[in-house]
Amino acid sequence: MAETNILVVDDEQEIADLVEIYLVSDGYKVFKASNAQDGLDILNKEDIHLCLLDIMMPELDGFSAAREIRKFRPNLPIILLSARGEEYDKIHGFELGIDDYVVKPFSPKELMMRVAAVLRRSGKAEPQENAHEVVEIQGMKVDFTARRVTVDGETVDLSPKEYELLFYMVRNRGVALTRERLIHDVWGYDFYGDTRAVDTQIKRIRQKLPAEGTVNWSIKTVYGVGYKFEVSR
Repeated sequence: MAETNILVVDDEQEIADLVEIYLVSDGYKVFKASNAQDGLDILNKEDIHLCLLDIMMPELDGFSAAREIRKFRPNLPIILLSARGEEYDKIHGFELGIDDYVVKPFSPKELMMRVAAVLRRSGKAEPQENAHEVVEIQGMKVDFTARRVTVDGETVDLSPKEYELLFYMVRNRGVALTRERLIHDVWGYDFYGDTRAVDTQIKRIRQKLPAEGTVNWSIKTVYGVGYKFEVSR
């Protein structure tokens, strides 16, 4: 089975070394960078499958680095690490398309669980043995197995978390889904952030899909409940 490569970008050497020990113990190959620019250089050269990215770094911070990564690696799973646990920072991270946000100090074992969960959602953790699964809805083609979404033949670039949210809603089309249910079923573990993180991800998905009214399907807001993927007949 091919190695899973993880990049750790953190200017705190002790934390980077500790995370590396646990990642290697779990069977991952680790690349490390002590600043964001070196991390970006590694991403340009190596086949990285997930990035653990600290926020508070000199010169180029983690938010700015995540924004740059999304320009050339839109599908790369990103987990932000930060000593700042304010809601604003978490929401800002999700607006940039990150997949998880872990507040320092953290339990290394919990971090490994989150890494495994994000990789599983991205389709990297284990091979898919199921039959090829594709759903076509009036111009939209959702390929669950290949993790690809196209609209009228044009590929829609989504982050791993955005894929999972859209896939889940398409599978449950016509069903009003609460934010709490989306958090539980899509994130797949206890999520310590605000449920408004769901709103942020939905907003990003909507921005990447055709405008409502130009197609016969859309993500509807169900006021007081959550969201619903609706197909017009």
